[in-house]
Amino acid sequence: MALFKSKKNTKAEAKTEEKQVSTKAKEMVSLGNNYSGILREPRVTEKATDAAERNVYTFNVDPRATKNEIAKAVETIFKVKPVNVRTVTIPRKKTRYRGRPGMKSGGKKAYVELKKGETIDLM
Repeated sequence: MALFKSKKNTKAEAKTEEKQVSTKAKEMVSLGNNYSGILREPRVTEKATDAAERNVYTFNVDPRATKNEIAKAVETIFKVKPVNVRTVTIPRKKTRYRGRPGMKSGGKKAYVELKKGETIDLM
């Protein structure tokens, strides 16, 4: 009967349900099998172009992505198996635009190293 249940039990049940929902939400938010959201765009800079000659390609990636997820994304999208993946977190930076303070958004970039004969066509 619901009249005789203690409040502690309902709070405990609510917490366990909340934990179950939060883990499911994390799994859904986790980038899972949808690898198109992990690699946002190739990073086209002078340094990245020089690194591409040494079979190291640079991508802007989702800040929540792990090295394993990035490697799987490169493997499924470009059909190339990476040898090594290194990540760098880019911090937010203060800026001024027309005298007003602002912030540049940070992010995460990944250096993906491939075998000697393999390439990725980014253009």
